[in-house]
Amino acid sequence: MKIRQILQGKAINTIYSVTSDSTVYDALVTMAEKNIGAILVIDNGELTGIFSERDYARKGILQGRHSRETSIRDVMTSNLITITSDQPMEDAMILMSEKHIRHLPVVDQNELIGIISINDVVNSIIRDQKARIDSLESYISGSLY
Repeated sequence: MKIRQILQGKAINTIYSVTSDSTVYDALVTMAEKNIGAILVIDNGELTGIFSERDYARKGILQGRHSRETSIRDVMTSNLITITSDQPMEDAMILMSEKHIRHLPVVDQNELIGIISINDVVNSIIRDQKARIDSLESYISGSLY
């Protein structure tokens, strides 16, 4: 299975973003409203970072920063790890596991086309396994008669 299939299987493939000038508070409000664990940082149409709940905990709260006064640029992850839509799902699983990340921006030819989460990958695996099981059950049932 390719990353593009994971994106196609998502119920909603909307890209939510803030700018690096946004406050941490504003990003957190958006994340809460959209029920997402990370938000992309886009400046002048260019992907410049990602801000996650983990960033907030480690670079915000634990360092005594106040969310209404702190800019996203001060706490975001700017050394982005991305994936392309034609890469296999296994690549995403390896990256997420090795790098201890839960979100991967999907970039094709320098254009942001989506973001996948570990939850998207797990749901994709579950759907794929269910389809395989259903197919095998159908084959076995058909061959018995």
